[in-house]
Amino acid sequence: MTNNLRTRIRQSIEDQTLQTALDNNAERRLNGRAAAFQSIPDWRERRQRAHAIRADVIEHLDEYLAQFIAKNEGNGVIVHRAKDSAEAINIILDISKSLPLRTLSTQRGKDKTLVPLSPVFRGRDLRGEKVLIAKSKSMVSEEIELNHALEKEGIRVVETDLGEYIVQMRHERPSHIITPAAHLKKEQVAELFHEKLGIPYTTDIPTLTATARKVLREVFLTADIGFSGVNFGVAESGTTCIVTNEGNGRMVTTIPPVHIALMGMERLVPNLEDLSLMLSLLPRSATGQKLTVYTQLLNKPLPDQTRHLIILDNGRTRLKNSPLKESLYCIRCGACLNACPVFRELSGHAYIGKDKSIAPYPGPIGSVISPGLLGENFVHLAQASSLCGACKDVCPVDIDLPKLLTRVRAGESPAVDDRQLTTDGAGLTWTTRFGLQMYTRIATHPKLFAASQKFAALTMTLFSPRSQWIRLPAFTGWGYSKDFPRFAGKTFRQRMENGELGVGNRGIENRDSETFQSSNSPTSKPSHLEQFSQELTALGGHVTLTKNPTQSIIEFLNMRGIKKIMLEPNTLDESLLREANIEFTNTPDDQTPVGATNAICGLADTGSVLEADGALHASLLPEIHIAVLKSSDILPSLPDAMKFVKDKNAAVFITGPSRTADIEMTLTIGVHGPKEIHVFVVE
Repeated sequence: MTNNLRTRIRQSIEDQTLQTALDNNAERRLNGRAAAFQSIPDWRERRQRAHAIRADVIEHLDEYLAQFIAKNEGNGVIVHRAKDSAEAINIILDISKSLPLRTLSTQRGKDKTLVPLSPVFRGRDLRGEKVLIAKSKSMVSEEIELNHALEKEGIRVVETDLGEYIVQMRHERPSHIITPAAHLKKEQVAELFHEKLGIPYTTDIPTLTATARKVLREVFLTADIGFSGVNFGVAESGTTCIVTNEGNGRMVTTIPPVHIALMGMERLVPNLEDLSLMLSLLPRSATGQKLTVYTQLLNKPLPDQTRHLIILDNGRTRLKNSPLKESLYCIRCGACLNACPVFRELSGHAYIGKDKSIAPYPGPIGSVISPGLLGENFVHLAQASSLCGACKDVCPVDIDLPKLLTRVRAGESPAVDDRQLTTDGAGLTWTTRFGLQMYTRIATHPKLFAASQKFAALTMTLFSPRSQWIRLPAFTGWGYSKDFPRFAGKTFRQRMENGELGVGNRGIENRDSETFQSSNSPTSKPSHLEQFSQELTALGGHVTLTKNPTQSIIEFLNMRGIKKIMLEPNTLDESLLREANIEFTNTPDDQTPVGATNAICGLADTGSVLEADGALHASLLPEIHIAVLKSSDILPSLPDAMKFVKDKNAAVFITGPSRTADIEMTLTIGVHGPKEIHVFVVE
């Protein structure tokens, strides 16, 4: 462990503001995860199936990639392969430089009337900008330091995830894979928005969120390029899956004329059925949700849109052929970070390399992937672990992280640029390695080990007769904050032979398992409609039963004083709307307060509705989304609905109104997508 890392660790532990923020994040994430998994008692079996799927994909990665690329090219997507970060950045630069320059009269949308381009964006004249990129959260882009590279070329990149937007304005890296601003308190965000955005100082989190919504809405509507990562790619269909809660992922993939998706080459599943399995585990592990608010499935570019898919290697092939191959099974849920007692005291910014750069991936999985992909600069991070196994227990794909961490410590990370890594005790100082070597020699000889225990106990008795603890010298690494307990008066063997050891806690795991499952056994099974209503209502959505959806929606609009809606064709009786003096438009319009769509189906177990193609803008841009759903189209769960997305350009499962918890883990409804969702169920 380097001195730089030790210094950063001490700074993190002594920062009380940081400690409070980290405690709040970890506690709520872990509690949310536990509650979410109660709805799937077979989660252990699912986890094993997910592990097998990921193992199969990595083992046959070349075949799955070839299938995935062929399907995407057949779907009209422009596919690029990038062997490293430099190549990926050059591809994005080439795409950006090939775009025509924007002018102040440029409009967006099919009929060029979506929104007039504002002459001033946050105080800057847009005529001086070459290209504006609206960017959704992507850890792979952090890995290749994309923003810095693009900004050097005069391209403006704006992070649109609220947490990413906050840390970008602070010129920081994300501190957590899922919650980028987990290390900040609301007072720090309030000061930042006051200074950078010119609003009055306020710590009211809904007000801060609304400010970001207003500023970033103009970015979405005027961007030349929308940029996103990829959560999963489906080899069989070429589908790319992106999951977000705020709606920014949908914005960047739907509104700009060009969409660029950057994907790590390992992020594949064989088919849509396997994707359903992964989606039952990922959100529960990441955010404690049964399904994220927006689960997007992209097959073909939308009309008048160009889509580029960049598939990145950047060391993944090297990692695949190393003892750390299992780390490529990771689906980036961040659960291991929340469970890790070390990460929960430090935050992601403490995971720094020998050159003081912050690792793109922190925590237990980051301590394997960062050295695995980027080399010896980060190999010492594996020492920042207690090897307690909590990370393995919560991993949704059952990665044996303690085993991988010990392999990194043993110097088994793949060499980068043919540079050989340390072959023994990677990341340790020479004094620590020497001490461990001496301990190994003693511990592997029973008589010598027994003698050393007696000697240590005698030494403590002579030099520290009253203290129960002994402080080791600082140079050992333990002396900064760790005490060793007094050695026992008798050895373990002596205590065992004398019958002084108690009986172990046998059967605890089985009893816990039985309790867990019995507590989730429903006394009576609700109907699909009842379950759908309960789930959506719990998420802040609204369900109305009706026999005449048009009349019910007219009554709703009149009650709200709304006279104009964005309407998906063939959703409502347009003659009744005219009689009620309700104006409607099929053209994407940012100023219309309500969008009405036809839901293809609903999901009973998550309260989700499926929308596709023509419904995408109407379910995204307005502040209120109304969906019309037939009760007969409510299906049990996600796998039952996957058949409906195969022939769509793009589809999205919507689970409640848009939301965020990026500021102090405080849930705030209404970010970039609608603030309300009303589902009118036709009986």
